[in-house]
Amino acid sequence: MADEVYLKPPEVKRLRRARKRERIAMVSTHGYVAAEPPLGLPDTGGQVVYVLELAKKLAQLGYEVDIWTRRFEDQPESEKVDDHVRIIRMPCGGKEFIPKEYLYKKLPEWTENALRYIQKKRYKYEFINSHYWDAGLAGQHMSEELNVPHIHTPHSIGTWKQRLMREDSPDDDEQLEKTYNFSRRIHHESTLYRECDIVVATSPIQLDMFKADYSLPADKVQMIPPGYDDNRFFPVSEATRYSIRDSLQYDPNIKVVSSIGRLARNKGFDLLVDAFAVVAEHMDNVVLRLAVGTENEQTMEDPMLKEMIDKIKALGIQERVILSGSLEDPDMPDFYRAADVFCLPSRYEPFGMTAIEAMACGTPTVVTTNGGLFRTLTYGVDALYADSFDAGDFGYTILKTLRHPAIHNRLAYSGAHKVRSLFTWTGIAQQLLKTVEGRRVPRLEITEAG
Repeated sequence: MADEVYLKPPEVKRLRRARKRERIAMVSTHGYVAAEPPLGLPDTGGQVVYVLELAKKLAQLGYEVDIWTRRFEDQPESEKVDDHVRIIRMPCGGKEFIPKEYLYKKLPEWTENALRYIQKKRYKYEFINSHYWDAGLAGQHMSEELNVPHIHTPHSIGTWKQRLMREDSPDDDEQLEKTYNFSRRIHHESTLYRECDIVVATSPIQLDMFKADYSLPADKVQMIPPGYDDNRFFPVSEATRYSIRDSLQYDPNIKVVSSIGRLARNKGFDLLVDAFAVVAEHMDNVVLRLAVGTENEQTMEDPMLKEMIDKIKALGIQERVILSGSLEDPDMPDFYRAADVFCLPSRYEPFGMTAIEAMACGTPTVVTTNGGLFRTLTYGVDALYADSFDAGDFGYTILKTLRHPAIHNRLAYSGAHKVRSLFTWTGIAQQLLKTVEGRRVPRLEITEAG
């Protein structure tokens, strides 16, 4: 009837309020953080992928996610990543790129800019999740000012990296300190880990080191491994795999050993070249495919490329090594699928995202015992592992997968099954949310007098 008045029941109002998305701040200050990140550029690798993918899954679980990073060069202030996910960039320290080892000096300026922006927009965050120690310092300051929980994911641990690099270069301690700024880093890490609400370990090794090196109590650390995108990385049929190899111009009679990553000393590509020389001595029909990202001509990493090329020539295997720059992100799944063996030869690796992605694609994988991944794997079932300080050990381990079809097939099947059961991004996002829900800090309630 025309004169009837329809009142909305209170239940409808409550449902509408419930549909409003809570907001999460993720902080990752160094490198080129972008919706389509230029992987392989300085300080731009697995951590950027981790942050982007985790943010997307948190958004799918019902949150609004802001990824806070540094604005430099000619980057825009904000950028949409996906539905309910965006990047917000705050300037500090000028327009030039600043290496992650020294960015912390400029972060007080960055944090003040971020806090002003948050106040202006009246954003309210449920929690802050920071990534790496530089962002951790900024995230802790934000957490204290905004009175919200701070969950810190270090990705890399200063004491561990320092030990391994000293073992690899025992007479170069002064240069290591100059390059990586270990003393300041470890000092700030120690303070940060004590002050934040929860520290996230991405592997069992990290869990042990947080307790042993930083004296953190067990209830301060939560183990949450990295994840991978199971919509992109998955096995394909042999017919599809042969088609992929053909499109990459791989000889069908040749076995392919592959690896990918930034050309940095800790990634161990020089040791992989030495290991492949061992493989080449015992097999004629095998090539090494390396996709390595380097910095520009003015930076210190480019000489490493010349060193590696000189090593390849000195070993006489230049006709059996395919060397290129880093790949575009859409090309990564087929790069893994086309290989007969994928290798992660890192001297130091907090976890090893590329190995997870390769295993997810059904590619037998050899990882390093100096990374965080191998302790979650069963040797000979999910993957093989070897000492990346021992080229002979690594080379003969690669040979096992190339020479024995039964080992190859078992690793291909079981490896893919293992990562699907443990490392999807949806599961990782849910674990993070459960961690936060159990650690909420009380908010200060201010009421009017009288």
